[in-house]
Amino acid sequence: MLHVRDLTAGHHPDSLVLRSVSFDLPTPGVYAIVGANGAGKTTLLHTLAGHLHPTSGQVVLDGQDITGIRPHRAARAGVALAPQGRRLWPSLTVLDHLTVTRPANSDGFSVDDLFDLFPPLAAERHHHGHQLSGGEQQMLTIARALRTNPQLLLADEPTEGLSPHIAGQVTAMLRDLPDRGVTVLVTLPHAHAATALADRVYVLAAGRLSDPLDPHDRQADVLLRDHLTLTPARPE
Repeated sequence: MLHVRDLTAGHHPDSLVLRSVSFDLPTPGVYAIVGANGAGKTTLLHTLAGHLHPTSGQVVLDGQDITGIRPHRAARAGVALAPQGRRLWPSLTVLDHLTVTRPANSDGFSVDDLFDLFPPLAAERHHHGHQLSGGEQQMLTIARALRTNPQLLLADEPTEGLSPHIAGQVTAMLRDLPDRGVTVLVTLPHAHAATALADRVYVLAAGRLSDPLDPHDRQADVLLRDHLTLTPARPE
């Protein structure tokens, strides 16, 4: 469904973060990219979502070349980003966040669907962004992205700063999204969380991506730790 070939990108042409990254996400599923801080995880997701223009390479989503297109066009093509740090509007209510986000088409997630998917948000629908707990803010960040009815959800460290209980709720919800036709590409800092969530796991180190690893392999944790220690991270 997503084909990435030789993707090279960075914030400046003379300071590249991604170096010839290639991978395929063939069918709806959950795929994780693990890497240390500064490895290039956020740069990769922002490049796929159109927030950064690649220096070279190609990105094809469901047969459509979306290389280097603007963020609003990437959203219309079926890409949604749930960014690290959440980036909610503090003065808008939960309901406001979900009603001002325009769906790319009439199918997919309605506001009521999202409240069913995230019951805590339904109870807080009239609360403003700054009044929500960290877990509720993260749920709203993902719900806002899903409101655009994406084929591909890019979730940048969605469990960051959450308690184990709330993190478990968020990952369980992500795990269920392929059944609704959404492919999930999630970045995580630790191998254990990735192997518990994903169908395939990649390691990003120094701007280069490993071959996919099977999290059900009994040696997956060992292999992931080995990959993570191969090369140091670069600044993002």
